[in-house]
Amino acid sequence: MTRIFPFIFILLWSSAFITTKPIIDNSDPFAALAFRFFFVAIGFYLFSIYLKQSIIVKQKNLIESVFSGVLFHGFYLGGVFYSISIGMPTGIAALIVTLQPILTNALSGPILSEKVTIKQWVGVLLGFIGATLVLGLDVGTNIPLLGLIATIVALIAITTSTIWQKKLSNNLPLSVSNFYQALGGCLFHTLIIIFFAEPYINFSQTFIIAMSHQIFLVSFGAFTILMYLIKNNSASKTVSIFFLIPATSAFMAWLFLNESLTNLDLIGFLITTIGVYIATQD
Repeated sequence: MTRIFPFIFILLWSSAFITTKPIIDNSDPFAALAFRFFFVAIGFYLFSIYLKQSIIVKQKNLIESVFSGVLFHGFYLGGVFYSISIGMPTGIAALIVTLQPILTNALSGPILSEKVTIKQWVGVLLGFIGATLVLGLDVGTNIPLLGLIATIVALIAITTSTIWQKKLSNNLPLSVSNFYQALGGCLFHTLIIIFFAEPYINFSQTFIIAMSHQIFLVSFGAFTILMYLIKNNSASKTVSIFFLIPATSAFMAWLFLNESLTNLDLIGFLITTIGVYIATQD
């Protein structure tokens, strides 16, 4: 069963890109994320109670998990949502974030003492080339500076969060750790709303459907699988599957949103798949 977790994760995580635009079309990004992680935190709290896992933890573990949530749910998702909300092309934002495995491979050696082989580096580079082809070498040129900065911040945040989570992943049960991470993300976006943003949410049918998708399938489903994979695999191998996200998102956009999918996209998808396969083999 666990062998199919990466494939389930890819499908669920990729689908988040399809529902992000409808959400920010009906709300400001930080209010939407605060709303999302308020309910995600409640969900993981109830799940912890169901599993009879105590949420009373050591202060050190609490701070570590909340900080991980601030990085992942706060800076990473906040950066991506904000950049798209101010006009950053989704494809370019996804491509920048897709640099994560390269940064993780570079840092997992000295920080986690993981051995990153030449074969893995070849796979990572092939994955990046394939992702670039899928997203297009000539995607829009009108990139807002703040959007670019926000996306780079998101890239740094998700890389740091992945390595951080790997270092502390054995300290708490997944449901308890996810509860505190969601709580950290909710608090982060609430503070952004209080001091910097003008929150609004239009609870249209489109918003409710898109938000429900991101709460249940992405936050409860994909994120839990990601934490499981980080806990049970090396950080560098786990994040290599992220190179399949842009290609899968492009295919979903073609299937559900009637967006074009060219021969170059298909070639890129193939190269990416080969790269991920190489990067994740022992």
